[in-house]
Amino acid sequence: MNVLKVQRDRQQKWKARLGSLWVDHYLVFARDGYMLRKDGITPGGTQDAGQVSARWRTTRERLDLPERFRIHDWWHSKVTNDLDAGGNPVEVSANVRHHSPGYTLAQYGKRRVEGARKLASATAERIGLADVASGTA
Repeated sequence: MNVLKVQRDRQQKWKARLGSLWVDHYLVFARDGYMLRKDGITPGGTQDAGQVSARWRTTRERLDLPERFRIHDWWHSKVTNDLDAGGNPVEVSANVRHHSPGYTLAQYGKRRVEGARKLASATAERIGLADVASGTA
């Protein structure tokens, strides 16, 4: 939480400094105003992937994390945890900017088989088909 609070404060300072140059896309880790260019990249939007990777390597070394520890591992954990917590797949998918909820579920929904079984069983019970769902009919 502390990292997110620091990031929010940092981003608020950039917004205040840049004023109307900041185009708010409501991102937690938006592109800041450092080294602005005139090629259509605006502060407030998505960050450059190469720059993010370079910053991650620096941070990982500073924190003495293993080299195999990747940003994607955190990303994957977040999506999996959101889905496991019952998050709406449409919202989870939109949050991580996947092109469709189907893609998100295909990539991250493998662990959700048991949840699907429970949901089907509960539905069957609600509509009076519990015997069919349990296989006792």
